[in-house]
Amino acid sequence: MCSFSLDARFEDPAILTDKPALLDVMHAAAVTGHAVVLGQASADFPNGAVTAVLLLAESHLSVHTWPEHGLARFDLLTCGKLNAEAIIDHLRTALAPARSNVIQSVRDLR
Repeated sequence: MCSFSLDARFEDPAILTDKPALLDVMHAAAVTGHAVVLGQASADFPNGAVTAVLLLAESHLSVHTWPEHGLARFDLLTCGKLNAEAIIDHLRTALAPARSNVIQSVRDLR
């Protein structure tokens, strides 16, 4: 089991309030990484912020945005056969943040 956190900073915060675009990128990233999407949930907030989650057969992919700070945080928890690195790479490439940072942690199940 492995988790990835992608912090992405944007000069133009428009993507951070565009829930359909974020979900499209997340779905495409899941497909790229061979994940199976079982469902999704999302919420919009008064400041335009978005929270969205894809329920994966292999766990989940989520995003939380803070448009007032130009920030998005994507979290990917994996278990099973998928290419997590490809998912993170797709998110970075498709969204083209001004800056980004990825933290990976392996979770031992023993």
